[in-house]
Amino acid sequence: METLDWKSLPFGYIKTDYNVRCYYRNGQWGELEISSSEYINLHMAATALHYGQEAFEGMKVFMGKDGQIRLFRWDENSRRMKTSAEGIMMAEVPDDLFHKAILTTVQMNKRFVPPYGSGASLYIRPLLIGSGAQVGVKEASEYLFLVFVTPVGPYFKEGFRPVNMMITRTYDRAAPLGTGYIKVGGNYAASLRALDVAHKKGYASVLFLDAREKKYIDEAGPANFFAIKNNTYVTPKSKSILPSIINKSLQQIAKDMGMNVEIRPVPVEELDTFDEVGACGTAAVISPVRSIVDESTGKTYQISKNDEPGAISRQLYEKLTGIQTGDLPDPYGWIEFVE
Repeated sequence: METLDWKSLPFGYIKTDYNVRCYYRNGQWGELEISSSEYINLHMAATALHYGQEAFEGMKVFMGKDGQIRLFRWDENSRRMKTSAEGIMMAEVPDDLFHKAILTTVQMNKRFVPPYGSGASLYIRPLLIGSGAQVGVKEASEYLFLVFVTPVGPYFKEGFRPVNMMITRTYDRAAPLGTGYIKVGGNYAASLRALDVAHKKGYASVLFLDAREKKYIDEAGPANFFAIKNNTYVTPKSKSILPSIINKSLQQIAKDMGMNVEIRPVPVEELDTFDEVGACGTAAVISPVRSIVDESTGKTYQISKNDEPGAISRQLYEKLTGIQTGDLPDPYGWIEFVE
């Protein structure tokens, strides 16, 4: 293959050798199929195209300095995809099928796993779509489960450096009792306009508020929000937030560092009281926040006084990435080695 500049990879799509697919037909899942094509044949009346029956996951594998490939918390992704499938009435992918598909895809694309120390990883994208045809508003009877991989660099071009964000009161990502808690494409489509506005104004991402009252912090663009103060890790509680596996992991690490963890509504005004703020998720791991501007009021919440991540954010980041790459022990059983 063309030699890749591992240390300069964007967070984008790069063609790899193989992907795997499996169809749900006649009430049961079939066998895994291996494909080298980047395309799928899809009926023009597929429910994924008309009624949004689509869910996906984001995962990563990492090369350790010992030459072993490490898969991080796949069972949590499998569990979350089941929740997504249930939420929009799709066939659920069994854990054993999900696991086999992930491992097979990584094993067949090993040459695309970035080397240790490059700062890059192999991103895994499991995808579940309604492939069966319907014209009335109804769930499909056929589904396609597909897994592909691509090597990626940092999600934010700044890497592990503080970024500036913008609060939007003009757009909502998800309704309070809608699909915000599951990983479906409609939530991301609803966030695109706000993200575009933020990017054009020079912000790295956008901070969404609760859709009902516009008083509480919900999500940080495509990531979860967290903050640090008084030896406490604070993250919002909301029915419209996607439960982040990275956020869940950081909470565990924070507890083991002797910190308190609070999952609760976070008023916008509380931003003035935080020592550190960050966005966390599979793509970014942690993106520290320098400042947050409320575009509707003009108020700036200055979090970081310099261009360095906060001390606790750095500790959390180094502990989590250390486990992912094998630089630190894994006391939680989060890692599976890919042969």
